[in-house]
Amino acid sequence: MNAEEHTPGIDAVLAALADPTRRRLLDALAEQGRASATTLAGGLPVSRQAVVKHLRVLVDADLVAGERAGREVLYRVHPQPLDASARWMANLAAAWDRRLTALKRSAEDPADSVGTGTGTVGAGEEADEPEDD
Repeated sequence: MNAEEHTPGIDAVLAALADPTRRRLLDALAEQGRASATTLAGGLPVSRQAVVKHLRVLVDADLVAGERAGREVLYRVHPQPLDASARWMANLAAAWDRRLTALKRSAEDPADSVGTGTGTVGAGEEADEPEDD
């Protein structure tokens, strides 16, 4: 998957994960399984209303799903978008590793690379014949 193939869903996931409070909410939900906004707010230094706003961002990114249980909404982690984002990042990292390996190879052995290293002839110039010693 290349950069042109990444979906808006990955953008939403990365934007949601950019906030440390939302990451803490995901951690808490992963640990607890399901929890209400009130329960989650009890473990954070923010109000219940702030937790609800953060949960809305996580729901919009499809990282969290909410289910009504009586008067409360119980939230749980929805891991598939996170998995897709992790695969995209792994593919991106692998592509960069390949580029950097090729660059390193080129820098270490200029004879293997086309148009680099010493002895390159510019436009309108003729190459000198090597001298025999």
